[in-house]
Amino acid sequence: MNTLRLQLRFLVPLVVTLVAAAYLALSLMDRLTLRWFSRDLDLRGTLVADALSDSIAQALADPLDGRLQALFNRTLQDERLVAIGLCSVDGRLLRRSAAFPVSLTCSEALQAAAHADPMLRIEGGPVHVGMYPVNEESGRVADLVLLHDLSFIERRSQDTRRYLIILIAALGATIAMITVVVAQLSWRGWVSGARALLRGEGLLRPLLHPTPELAPLAADLRTRLRDLEDEFRRAQGPETEWSPDRLRSLLRTQLRGDEIIVVSNREPYIHEQTSGGIVVKRPASGLVTAVEPVMRACSGTWIAHGSGSADAQVVDAHDHVLAPPGRDEYTLRRIWLSVDEERGYYYGFANEGIWPLCHVAHVRPVFRESDWDLYRQVNQRFADAVVSEARSEDPVVLVQDYHFALSPAMIRARLPRASILSFWHIPWPNPESFGICPWRREILIGLLGSTILGFQTRFHCKNFIETVDRYLEARIEHEHSTISFHDEDTLVENYPISIEWPGAVSSSAWSPIEQCRRNVAERLGVAPDQKLAVGIDRLDYTKGILERLHAVERLLEMSPEWTGRFVFVQVAAPSRSSLDEYRSFQERLQQVTDRINQRFGGADYRPILLLAEHHERDALTELYRAADVCLVTSLHDGMNLVCKEFIAARDDEQGVLILSRFAGASHELVDALDVNPYDTEALADAIHRALEMPPEERRARMARMRSYLREHNIYRWAGNLISDLAAVRLEVAEPSRPARVERELAVTR
Repeated sequence: MNTLRLQLRFLVPLVVTLVAAAYLALSLMDRLTLRWFSRDLDLRGTLVADALSDSIAQALADPLDGRLQALFNRTLQDERLVAIGLCSVDGRLLRRSAAFPVSLTCSEALQAAAHADPMLRIEGGPVHVGMYPVNEESGRVADLVLLHDLSFIERRSQDTRRYLIILIAALGATIAMITVVVAQLSWRGWVSGARALLRGEGLLRPLLHPTPELAPLAADLRTRLRDLEDEFRRAQGPETEWSPDRLRSLLRTQLRGDEIIVVSNREPYIHEQTSGGIVVKRPASGLVTAVEPVMRACSGTWIAHGSGSADAQVVDAHDHVLAPPGRDEYTLRRIWLSVDEERGYYYGFANEGIWPLCHVAHVRPVFRESDWDLYRQVNQRFADAVVSEARSEDPVVLVQDYHFALSPAMIRARLPRASILSFWHIPWPNPESFGICPWRREILIGLLGSTILGFQTRFHCKNFIETVDRYLEARIEHEHSTISFHDEDTLVENYPISIEWPGAVSSSAWSPIEQCRRNVAERLGVAPDQKLAVGIDRLDYTKGILERLHAVERLLEMSPEWTGRFVFVQVAAPSRSSLDEYRSFQERLQQVTDRINQRFGGADYRPILLLAEHHERDALTELYRAADVCLVTSLHDGMNLVCKEFIAARDDEQGVLILSRFAGASHELVDALDVNPYDTEALADAIHRALEMPPEERRARMARMRSYLREHNIYRWAGNLISDLAAVRLEVAEPSRPARVERELAVTR
């Protein structure tokens, strides 16, 4: 029945079209046939008149002679001639044949003959009217009227109609039959393809029988599934909010409580020796901000470089220390590096080579073979530490960032059954840029030891896959972001990282907004009525700090009324100070700050406060809550969590976020003021707009961003990773089972 309906959708318009075409064609054919025969009869009439002219002229000389009538009678023996009439030059009818209509006058015949289709209906049927001059040597002496029979034309038209109808009917039947067959085959193919799509083929794994026509539909369905998934999560509200308990439950159900090992260069807590004893600090690191709450929720072991001056004093015989201090929720394993190892692996290859290579910040990467050798050695040491810390053959290993590009393959070689999740926190460049690295193949091979390789955005995933396609012989499924290298599959997916959303306990410890304003004003010497903008960053050339300073200068130039009423506070935690590029950058920042303060400042006023020192989390939260504006103007950034920390701290739903379009977070936080940090004028305009923004607009923008961020917190990020890992494990264990369908449609998303 469904097939018949589908066929009727084709056949009914086809029949209507053919009927309309036949109707128009028949009418057109009738007119054309009449016109063609009229021309033939006109030509024939001219020949007859020419042949009779001399005889008629002689007969007219003797009107009583009967030769004229006899001439007409002989001429009428032609079966197509119906009647003949002879008109004088002045329009009188001189002579006519018996069948010539009595009522037809010469003037009427002349009018009829002048028409394009000179047809006249008489008692015997339609006739063609033609009037032709009869000439002699002295000139025209009369006009000959010939009436030709047109009934033969109607007979031929009927034959033409019959043949045309038969042709159109045969053509229509042939087209209809072809249409029915094609529709039947297409319907079966589409039904089969649609059922395959519903089973997940073409969406999350390749079609068993590829159908090119279904590729656009599959792409649209994939996109719609993601949209519906996000809409569903948002509609569920607080019931599906990700929390430590939910993440722990997911870990137990999806991975059966498997142990988790985190590998990173930066440790979550640093023990420093001071004159007052050993103090614990948290480093300025987006990685630590994101991953540390996951470790507190899931326990496990965190392997990191012990960089604190008192780190060695607090560890046990196995270089272990429990963290966080006083809460003991997971184990921190510290790896000790020599000065040369740290200089070559961390400051050299990682931060003079890979870091500028992956960031479009116009700083030339530097690659030294000695640095590469140390980078490889340190990666092997961390991989060995993972093996020694693993209590089973299939632990879950989270390898963090660009410091350990080689470790996944090294771990895979020792623990073939391990589930290795590598997350590249910074951007991944295009293949041409990455080709600068002399050891590009080794880095790619190292990363492809991962079970899942995560990036911040889809664009970075695309760049990585294209890089592998350029430099390695690997099988790539672009449709499913899967790379097969040496018979091992790696899923390449984007997982936008986030922060821990502050709970009721932590937010209740915050001071009120007005109190934060007073505390910051008192500590920094800022007037209570001055507008306050903040920037919180590591001291790094990729963060766009210098561009902010130039924008502040331009703001004060364009809008002098802000002089004395606006202060910009830039917190720049020192980082990688042993590198010349970073030392010169810090010096340049200080010079620009001093110049602007000297130009626009006074005895009691400095428009820019540059705080190049480490700040604890409580101090940063106080700054976030006191600020009217937060500037995140990265020149190129994987995500940047400062903007998310600012949003989380603003439970008053005030404050304006200015966000660089070159930060990964800009794809999520669409209610921030989007800026190009290289455009000084536009950045200055954005600051002015933020300062002048009405409270209602500030509240609406901040409320939407807080709602999004509350749902897309760090536990959701970890939950997505664990869910995907569980699906991959299931797919390996049961290849016939559509695990990726379950992963994509799982409620845990």
